[in-house]
Amino acid sequence: MTEVIFLHRWLHTGVSMGRLTDSQLKGWMKAGKRIAGKSDGGGLTFTLSAAGTAAWVFRYRFAGRPRELTLGNYPDISLKEARKLATAARAQVDQLIDPAAEKRRIKAEARRTGTVDELFRLFYRQTILPKYKHPEVVERVFRRDILPQIGKKPAREVVPADIDSVLRRIVADRRPTVANDALRLMRKMFRFASKRQLVGFNPAADFDLADAGGKEQARQRALSRDELKVLFRSMREAGPAFTRDNELAVKLLLSLAVRKMELLAARWEEFDLDAAIWRLPAERSKAGRGIDIPLAEHVLGWLQELQVRACLSPYVFPSRRASKRFPHVGPDTLNAALKALPHGLEPFTVHDFRRTARTLLSSLGVRPHVAERCLNHKLRGVQGVYDTHDCLDERRQALGRLADLIVRLERGEDYNVIALRGCGV
Repeated sequence: MTEVIFLHRWLHTGVSMGRLTDSQLKGWMKAGKRIAGKSDGGGLTFTLSAAGTAAWVFRYRFAGRPRELTLGNYPDISLKEARKLATAARAQVDQLIDPAAEKRRIKAEARRTGTVDELFRLFYRQTILPKYKHPEVVERVFRRDILPQIGKKPAREVVPADIDSVLRRIVADRRPTVANDALRLMRKMFRFASKRQLVGFNPAADFDLADAGGKEQARQRALSRDELKVLFRSMREAGPAFTRDNELAVKLLLSLAVRKMELLAARWEEFDLDAAIWRLPAERSKAGRGIDIPLAEHVLGWLQELQVRACLSPYVFPSRRASKRFPHVGPDTLNAALKALPHGLEPFTVHDFRRTARTLLSSLGVRPHVAERCLNHKLRGVQGVYDTHDCLDERRQALGRLADLIVRLERGEDYNVIALRGCGV
């Protein structure tokens, strides 16, 4: 108990930092004279060897004995970063954890975490799963675009050229947004590894968006009515190459204006076909808001067909292959099917169906606030704060007209609707 009190007193006396400056550090390095230790306060010490290697050392007492923890080299670790690391180490001591012993434990774990694939599993388990609302999105980028290229390589041997190779391949596939996502995730993973001494440095640290997909612009792509006619005709003519499940998924996405995985991961328990309502739960909505989605007559027909095709599966779109990853259709399945479809249209993504649906609602004369409710968007400004009406009846009319339009376009027809007055649509 006496020892704990001593540690507590030591931690809360002399923990003030800020004695050193960057100009001092650069001057000492330029002079090249050996420095056994210059204190920044709070145990953080700057050292410089006769060979000119500068390092940060955290000096502390644990169990009554003086200890040292090497935090890393300067300037690889800046003065600001070194202070953060020293603060974290002091917090460990405060919790009666020996930072040096913890570092040895992590190094032992590093020997078991050899390849990038193994590093990813550790990173995913400790960082992504606890913090990300949709961790499967992160996993998909790694599994599809990162690990196939560098997964088998020892994590400590990954160099910037490997990062560049991953990014170039994604960009060449005309997926700039995915390239940016891959860069962000690789930076985070290798930063995670660097902090834990699992790698010597972060090979993705010096890359920015200009090296990946470039600055992202808000997408404007929406398919026109004529383009939708071409798309539907292409799906029919593709035959078995474009499955009926894929065809129904496209029609439902366009008719319901929902996000891809809100539909593809849907369970039958969410649907009340008798009441013509889909109760999308908040935990499966990207917006974090549950919503009751009215189902038009055409939509009910497609869902009833899917119910037969599901063969008692709890999922509307069950996985057609034995998969340990997804019990439902995977997030890349529809993307790949549309990419292989010879429709001849300008490039578009599955998410563009949602923008297309919103555009079609406007073209049908649906009032903006009703159309936004159809997409489960929160209304902006004061209206969003005070207007909590969910417009269910208005949305039922609006989505009914949208589904009717989709059916007509599928037949190669078109139609225009004059907005009905007084119905709130």
